[in-house]
Amino acid sequence: MAAERRKFQRPLGERRYKKLFLIAAEGIKTEPLYFGIFTDDTSIVRVTCLKGKHDSSPPQVLKRMTDHLASEGFKSSDEAWLVVDKDQWTDEQLTQLHQWSLQQENYGFALSNPKFEYWLLLHFENGTGVTSSRDCTDRLKRWIPDYDKGIGTRKISQSQIDVAIRRAKKRDHPPCSDWPRSLGQTTVYRLIENILQSRAERST
Repeated sequence: MAAERRKFQRPLGERRYKKLFLIAAEGIKTEPLYFGIFTDDTSIVRVTCLKGKHDSSPPQVLKRMTDHLASEGFKSSDEAWLVVDKDQWTDEQLTQLHQWSLQQENYGFALSNPKFEYWLLLHFENGTGVTSSRDCTDRLKRWIPDYDKGIGTRKISQSQIDVAIRRAKKRDHPPCSDWPRSLGQTTVYRLIENILQSRAERST
């Protein structure tokens, strides 16, 4: 009888499901550190970066994501995003990632041109006139002198994130349908907007 009674009891302390944002990115340090800003033990969404052992090419990023989705449960309410740089990668490689992102409504593809550091730079300045990957990093180091040791996420405020979104949207106009083709553009803001919107919706 005791076993039967337990079957009808609601588990104590059952928590509301946290929407998952699953991210596969090229870098093994900067991107996981940055996206870690958006999740902790008290967050109402989860942001998880799939970590590789070394920096990855776009096909490797895609494989890391597809392997994970094939082995782990993933709800239709969750979102899966590929986050890569333009850098030296070919249109053929990037097209493969973009085509994957079109397979499901909850899949996404975010690219920074020339690289992810450009998205970070927008937290501190308007990002105009970037000429190369090296120039992008050098300009970021003016704001984060010890950038090579990490990005000091505690120094990035919500207001800076909001400003970066506005700057990125202004430069992505009209919005690109696949990925930014010109230096000084990024679509990472689309992922960040989705995270922030989900946090707002689930807090009400």
